[in-house]
Amino acid sequence: MTHNTPLSPRPLRHLSDVHRRVLTTAQLRSHGVPATEIAEQCRPGGPWRQLLPGVVLLPPGPPTSEERLHGALLFSAREPAPGVPAQPTPHSPHRPVYTDAVITGLAALTLHGFSGTPSLLSLDHVDVLVPRMRRLRSTSYVRVLRTPALPAPEQVTGLPVAPVPRALADAVADLTEAEAVRRLLTEAVRGGHCEPAAVVRELTQAKLLSRPHVVDAVESLVAEGRAIAEDRLYRMVHEYGLPAPVWNVDLRLPGGPHLGGFDAYWPEQAVAVELDTRAPRQGHRKDDDALWSEYARKREHLERLGITVVYLTPKKLHSAMEQQAAVVRTALMAAGDRDPAAYVVVLPR
Repeated sequence: MTHNTPLSPRPLRHLSDVHRRVLTTAQLRSHGVPATEIAEQCRPGGPWRQLLPGVVLLPPGPPTSEERLHGALLFSAREPAPGVPAQPTPHSPHRPVYTDAVITGLAALTLHGFSGTPSLLSLDHVDVLVPRMRRLRSTSYVRVLRTPALPAPEQVTGLPVAPVPRALADAVADLTEAEAVRRLLTEAVRGGHCEPAAVVRELTQAKLLSRPHVVDAVESLVAEGRAIAEDRLYRMVHEYGLPAPVWNVDLRLPGGPHLGGFDAYWPEQAVAVELDTRAPRQGHRKDDDALWSEYARKREHLERLGITVVYLTPKKLHSAMEQQAAVVRTALMAAGDRDPAAYVVVLPR
């Protein structure tokens, strides 16, 4: 056998097509290919090539985007035992398990279906998250990012991919232009990939909100998220046959103090709806507790006046609109069983 003769490892029927094309040297040896043959086949001009340290691409020619991604995971993943390849699972018999390796950053966003990110083949590098204690260095097109705790991955085209908020945070960490950051964050929310609060939470955890261009983009993100949430609230009222409220109002006692602003109000039933579109803050837990106490005092004050307050979150409006409509309908129906509410002045906000 010469170095130009393609070598076919012994049975690989249990592997998917891409895993017959990209294998680790340990996997090749476990299928009967000695180390000397692997080295011979990977010589310049040979039918195979070393894609990454310990990872071999069997087909000739440059790797496809799929092969690059699987190669990155094979390089980064922890083997279950020395020299033993990861085995398929009962639920996914053709998909090896990638342990302690998750694709993140721009590659992950592209896999999630973002249109504003580069194509997989045009990316200079693929970011892979691994546990902080792993002794692994970035090499070639693979950039290793260490993290104290791996996020629970989502399976996208058979690959473990970071959830959108975490992938966004890892991508934004590299971006220096406010417009580029704004485009990604806007697409995340407008495209329905995630809620603004989840994005801001990840950016806060990554300590990125100290960068002015990120803060500017987040302000646009929160505004975008509120507009989308308001649109969902309008749709909920109309699609589920709720009575028409007055929209975007301030409530005041006659000649008295301001009671609060609300997104929708039903004067006859004295029911107010407020969208909770607050983003997580950078402050301490006690700051959060103080704000929640303020919300609770506001609600209790209004309820003493006979006004029922319903708080809705954008996430619940997106994932459980029918349920939220039932909550509002119940509050409206219960109005007849309550004492009449105090007279309040309703002003446009």
